[in-house]
Amino acid sequence: MVLTKEVDLPEFTTLTVPEVDLSTATLMSAAPYLGKYCEAINNEFMLCRFESNDPRACVDLGKKVTACTLQLFRNIKSKCKQEFEQYSHCVDKSSGDFSLANCRKTQAVFDTCMKEKLCMERPDFGYFCRARVHSSPSAPPPPEPCPCQPKVPDETPSLPDCKPRPPARFGGRYFWITE
Repeated sequence: MVLTKEVDLPEFTTLTVPEVDLSTATLMSAAPYLGKYCEAINNEFMLCRFESNDPRACVDLGKKVTACTLQLFRNIKSKCKQEFEQYSHCVDKSSGDFSLANCRKTQAVFDTCMKEKLCMERPDFGYFCRARVHSSPSAPPPPEPCPCQPKVPDETPSLPDCKPRPPARFGGRYFWITE
């Protein structure tokens, strides 16, 4: 995309949204719940990004994704703050690469709290790898017009049946099998 005078860029005020100012450990601790809680709006945003090839068309959906993320963290803070803080501190302090392996006990306590107080169950292993169909309310983009169809010649004609077909000059490829 080339920027010229004809391109309308959005105003800076329309782009400002409340940011999700959280650490990596905090985001990783809540990642399965975040992925499941905001799955529909996130899929819609990614679909817009890939179909439109224009980030200006997806600004409103991006705001909705951010609002969904903030809403989840507000829910966690109001219902399971202590359990979540213990879990995220464990993820932050137990290893240098934010490994979750050392924090399974605090994860179990947090998962129990999420299930009891927010009625959210942790997605099972492989949930985000499964293929799912996303039904979008927006219309698909029009197909791009192709300036010219490539001319592909017909396939190479084979030998006519009346021609002799002698055996291969040096034997077949699998000569060692028949010996």
